Amino acid sequence: MPSHLFADRHAAQPPERVSVDALISRTRQLRGAVDAVRRDAVLDHDDAHGRWQRALCDLSVHQLDDLGEHLRQLKEGLPAAPAESSAGAQEQFPCTFASGPETLVSRVGSAEWNLLTDEVTWSEELFQIFGRSPSSGALSLDELPSMLFADDQPLLTAMVTECLVDGKPIDGEFRIVRADGRVRTLHMMGEPVLDPEGGTASMWAVLRDVSDLRRSQRAARESRDSFQRQQQVAQTERRLAVELQEAVLPPWRGSLLLPEGGAGTLDLAAHYLPSATSALIGGDWYDALELPDGQTLLTVGDLTGHGVAATSGMAMMLGALRGMAVAGIAPGPLMGWLNQLLEASVQPALGSAICCRYCPRTRTLSWSQAGHPAPLLFRAGRGRQLEAPEGVLLGATSKAVYGQAEERLEAGDVLVLHTDGLSPRSVEFTATAGAERLLALAPRFAAARSAQECVRSIVEEFGETEREDDGCVLVARISP
Repeated sequence: MPSHLFADRHAAQPPERVSVDALISRTRQLRGAVDAVRRDAVLDHDDAHGRWQRALCDLSVHQLDDLGEHLRQLKEGLPAAPAESSAGAQEQFPCTFASGPETLVSRVGSAEWNLLTDEVTWSEELFQIFGRSPSSGALSLDELPSMLFADDQPLLTAMVTECLVDGKPIDGEFRIVRADGRVRTLHMMGEPVLDPEGGTASMWAVLRDVSDLRRSQRAARESRDSFQRQQQVAQTERRLAVELQEAVLPPWRGSLLLPEGGAGTLDLAAHYLPSATSALIGGDWYDALELPDGQTLLTVGDLTGHGVAATSGMAMMLGALRGMAVAGIAPGPLMGWLNQLLEASVQPALGSAICCRYCPRTRTLSWSQAGHPAPLLFRAGRGRQLEAPEGVLLGATSKAVYGQAEERLEAGDVLVLHTDGLSPRSVEFTATAGAERLLALAPRFAAARSAQECVRSIVEEFGETEREDDGCVLVARISP
């Protein structure tokens, strides 16, 4: 508290005891609420956002502990009230704050250095802050810098000089090294005390141990910076994944006719539906390619994972699939080679896929699958799921054998290939339910005039943002 010699200031009237007690009570309630939020927070060391939130809670708790201790000291310094009312106040507003052995008791101390008598007065709390015994005596202004970091000594010297010579208030922080080796950060505020002639008689100061507070602020700042860096990395990864996906997947967005002209031409359309729960692109793909022998390659697939790793793996798989299809390898053996490729890749992953070869001359579809939902065939307003040949997930086991099936298509048929991420993964919408929802679109497909209209109906049915995973769909409509 300021000295009674302090000039140019009127003595402030102390607040009433009930007001301080009410503030203590409110502070305790708020502190308890923040602490409850901190305890309920799930601390995941891999979650930068969660670490940042936890650091902010810790910082808030430290600040409220500081406020509670300051109010407690203010209350103890008030004139004593009648015993009856004092007891009532204690019952109504109990004043207890969680603290360690000396984190709160020694947090704030006061000092006064008398320049006329060389007398130094320290509060008991200040001795505890500096880790000194009262029997060893208080430090004079000349001795005080000896406990500071060498880098901080000029700062203290400048503050004291400006206070004593120029009459400027002190407001700054410095670090001390206690006798027990502990380093503490102190915030010092003070002003000169003038004698009746206007000269400087003494200097008073309040020193506050802000070590825990600064540590919490630093942790919050570092957690925030880490979270922002991870956000920037995630945004960069998403941008790279999107660019890679757009470079690999077919550039056509409307209908595509393969082969061009003639009976049995396929009217093709496809659509990629992003996940609603992940900001990263997945490893889903679709593709249609006219092969050298006049047949058409149709494929959809899904590689596990998200981000650049998944899209780069998808690009590798799709490139290998195209190359083997152009070389004339049938769908069944082709799946076996893809399985070996994925098993031998540096980054282990699992994948599911469908590979089809369509012959427009005979309207025959030869196809194979690897742990993937079977194609859906719609004819004359009705739909059914094709019977799937043998085939396990790609990368699940070595030397896996993949069967091959054939289906004769007719003019006006609609073939739908899709990934299992098309529909939501929930109790109501399982993978089977997703196929059932697609089959329920048979009347709309029968009335559609193009593959693009069929895709539009699918998107309207499943929505753009309700999936937990990426999904894609490829529609092939047999022209008359």
